[in-house]
Amino acid sequence: MSQIALPLSAGSQGPTRVVVGKANAHVAEALQTPENWPFRTAVLTGPPRSGKSLLARWFVASGKGDAVDDAQAMPEDEVFHRWNRAQEQGTPLLIVGGEPPWEITLPDLKSRLGGSLQLEIGQPDDEMARELLLSLAAERGLPLRADAADYLIPRASRSQADLEQLVATIDRLSLERKAPPNLGIWRAALEAVHGPEEPRLI
Repeated sequence: MSQIALPLSAGSQGPTRVVVGKANAHVAEALQTPENWPFRTAVLTGPPRSGKSLLARWFVASGKGDAVDDAQAMPEDEVFHRWNRAQEQGTPLLIVGGEPPWEITLPDLKSRLGGSLQLEIGQPDDEMARELLLSLAAERGLPLRADAADYLIPRASRSQADLEQLVATIDRLSLERKAPPNLGIWRAALEAVHGPEEPRLI
């Protein structure tokens, strides 16, 4: 398990690190060598809040190449224009979409992206989810210890978005109750995010 520190300026908003585990290690490795990509282009997809945009920011800030974030929400001819420009300039291009499959209707764009490197982030396993939970808490300055992760991870879903919401809820409840995170707050947060029946309770 490792983390990628984003080379961002001081005071940048949002997460500053990407947790790397089995779900995204192949993506992090591929982003290191864009010169090996077909057409110097890669298409990155994955679940919401899985770090796609963070990896794209790291890719650009590290000088590896250019990136088009949230490409599924853009007009297809604009994405095709960015692809053409990158080809003309010889610049590696990372195109970030949403959850697969990405249905493209523009034939030229469909053929170009279909021949590019396909990268997909999966759902985190228990080890990665644990590291992600603690990393998200640290970003907020929320004091979550290892015993918190021991309790929460077996009871939480494997959705990155749900884990992020869980940490935010623990933070909110801790502030509202003017108490450090404890078992009562962990339980209340799990119920707020997942309902009264915890999805993976063992």
